[in-house]
Amino acid sequence: MGRKHTFRRADDVSMTYLLSKLLPLALLPLGLSLILLLVGLIGRWRWPVMAALVLLWVCSLGLVSQTLWRWLEAPWQRTTAAEAPPSEAIVVLSGGRHPAPGAARVSEWHDPDRFLAGLDLFGAGKAPRLLFTGGASPFRPGQPPEGKRYLKEAQQLGIPAGVMASTPPVVNTAEEAVAIRRLLEASGNGSVPSPRILLVTSAFHMRRAQRLFERQGLVVEPFPVDFQARGAWAGPLWRDPTQWFPSAFALDESSRALRELLGRLIYRAW
Repeated sequence: MGRKHTFRRADDVSMTYLLSKLLPLALLPLGLSLILLLVGLIGRWRWPVMAALVLLWVCSLGLVSQTLWRWLEAPWQRTTAAEAPPSEAIVVLSGGRHPAPGAARVSEWHDPDRFLAGLDLFGAGKAPRLLFTGGASPFRPGQPPEGKRYLKEAQQLGIPAGVMASTPPVVNTAEEAVAIRRLLEASGNGSVPSPRILLVTSAFHMRRAQRLFERQGLVVEPFPVDFQARGAWAGPLWRDPTQWFPSAFALDESSRALRELLGRLIYRAW
């Protein structure tokens, strides 16, 4: 009976995860444009076709994708570890690895900013504990949770194993927040009425993550990294001619930004 319950829960998690990944695709620029084109072809209407072309063109501009990123990442600014306030724990969210091809099953970096920032904060003495989340996908069963990778790599870089821990496998930010709260409770930090954590995640993801962790009774000190918006010190966007021409890269960037906006809407994390 216990095994059946476990299998049923795993199936439920997989289906929920699948829906959370697939359903937003219909609302993002490419999916919505294809739906509009299909409606136009079936109904022999011109306006859905024109709307699809305009949507693709607008969202393929770097000027648009960068504007979306700046909106999502406001008011965060990139700071140094020395400027961060002291806390009970440093919490690094998953999202930086992917499985590379090959029998060796090597996991490569997408972007190490979160991991490196966590190590910098610990090295600066900002907290006595370094916690990782065990991000995992139900559809990548051959890859261990990211937290296990982080623990191993942090130890190789000189961080003592005794000051680190990782959550069990989690599939989204809401589960990460619950798992971190339980980890703090198990380690004794739960005896503090509202444990203070330094939360490390991508700047565009920080608002939603902060709200979800605060709902677990944690005091969150944001430490955003992995900024997607170009710094103003690099020059104004409108003077860069590449930002005015459509590109597949800008379309992907706009889609990622809009996906995060959908996530904030679903989780009421404004």
